[in-house]
Amino acid sequence: MQEMSNSSSITEFLLLAFADMRELQLLHFWLFLGIYLAALLANGLIITAVACDHRLHTPMYFFLLNLSLLDLGSISTTLPKSMANSLCDTRDVSYSGCAAQVFLFVFLMSAEICLLTVMAYDHYIAICKPLHHRTLLGNRACVHMAAAAWDSGILNSLLHTANTFSLPLCQGNALNQFFCEIPQILQLSCSDAYLREVGLLLVSVCFAFGCFVFIMLSYVQIFRAVLRIPSEQGRHKAFSRVSLTWLWSPCFSALPCLPI
Repeated sequence: MQEMSNSSSITEFLLLAFADMRELQLLHFWLFLGIYLAALLANGLIITAVACDHRLHTPMYFFLLNLSLLDLGSISTTLPKSMANSLCDTRDVSYSGCAAQVFLFVFLMSAEICLLTVMAYDHYIAICKPLHHRTLLGNRACVHMAAAAWDSGILNSLLHTANTFSLPLCQGNALNQFFCEIPQILQLSCSDAYLREVGLLLVSVCFAFGCFVFIMLSYVQIFRAVLRIPSEQGRHKAFSRVSLTWLWSPCFSALPCLPI
């Protein structure tokens, strides 16, 4: 570990090695290469299908397309660098590369949380208040809500990235993680100013928890409404509407954190 007087003298960070044995490093590379390619293929198929099939130009699939784009960005932010380090038996990442990784990761994950909240609202209106769906979720409203999710992610990421990389770092340049993340960088700070970023992180966690509660409450209301549908065909149609997002989202939203 190198001792640094401040962040301006740091040109690179050292990431945590996945394993010391060369065989395990190669295993890590091939395993996550397969997962990465599968995720690219799956998301690519969704994007192509929604974009090319006019029957899928509905609010639900419009939001799903946006979610797939965010998933593609998320997995491409962390996995390729981790795989490259394992393949080349290296640990380093440049200072600017680390900052870019932090910005993109926070941006994309924040936008995903916001978009999943919007999708829960869309499902709630479609199933619990179907007569108001076209009024509340027209084309313009859907575009505005998706744009708000992306913009919220960018704003949140700008605040965190600028605040984190403005801190003086004097505790070395080794990160105890497989990719650049804010808590690990804060541990290298030698100033009490890092408490500002801790406060921002707590605000973000509270916001994410609020989104999670909203999503859970929305789906509770949705499932209660579905169970009250008298016909089996109606219940099946309603469940199929939400099952795709319900099953898809947790799987691919977790992919960027797989190297952890």
